[in-house]
Amino acid sequence: MTVTAERMPALYLSHGAPPLADDPVWPGQLAAWSADLPRPTAILMVSAHWEEAPLALGATETVPLVYDFWGFPEHYYQVRYAAPGAPQLAENVRKLLRGAGTPVQDIPDRGLDHGAYVPLVEMFPGADIPVLQISLPTLDPQKLMDIGRKLAPLRDEGVLIVGSGFFTHNLAALRHTGGGNPGWSVEFDDWGHRALQAQDIDALLDFEHKSPAGRLAHPRTEHFAPLFVTLGASEGELDRGRSVIDGFWMGLAKRSVQFG
Repeated sequence: MTVTAERMPALYLSHGAPPLADDPVWPGQLAAWSADLPRPTAILMVSAHWEEAPLALGATETVPLVYDFWGFPEHYYQVRYAAPGAPQLAENVRKLLRGAGTPVQDIPDRGLDHGAYVPLVEMFPGADIPVLQISLPTLDPQKLMDIGRKLAPLRDEGVLIVGSGFFTHNLAALRHTGGGNPGWSVEFDDWGHRALQAQDIDALLDFEHKSPAGRLAHPRTEHFAPLFVTLGASEGELDRGRSVIDGFWMGLAKRSVQFG
């Protein structure tokens, strides 16, 4: 990767759980993806695992990790990712959002949750790029797209905007499958892939009603919600979208897409 301040793409990725690091395929896919990107000046993360209203900015100096999971082997709690903070990016986010009428708050001790650091460890293992995580202030797709639109100018400053979720996410329903990839996950993944290819934003915005098995794939929508920030930040370039990673992990669709 080379240092650049050229316009960066915007990403939506499926972030997995801490055991992603032990998967024989997925870490390599994430590493190959990042190797094809220009080097960001900073990374702005929007994770499914931080909902806070009004929109909150996390740590901007020392950036801790939030081990927001339970019952895993101890070594997953020993992972470190000492990325530098991004105070200038935080200031730019404040200006863009507040200037457009979106309230912003600061929570300076809030670190990176696993939706942020798990993929970053694989994509940017040097932990040498400033990172800022912001919260999801709502799950309303249209409002999240509007936030993405307001943040889009950051891409011209070399900022990589990353929405981190999971293309399908219903852990409870997985307990009732007989192994393999459940039909609801396969059907929703196929529908979502085709909707993205067709740039059918109206369908995506109303995915709970327009998609097959939408309410099974996302009984709560926080893992699909970051996609709409990415879509908003990519408006005008949706024809340049592509799936970089697809397939399934423990029955869940790990589809991850890039725009620009």
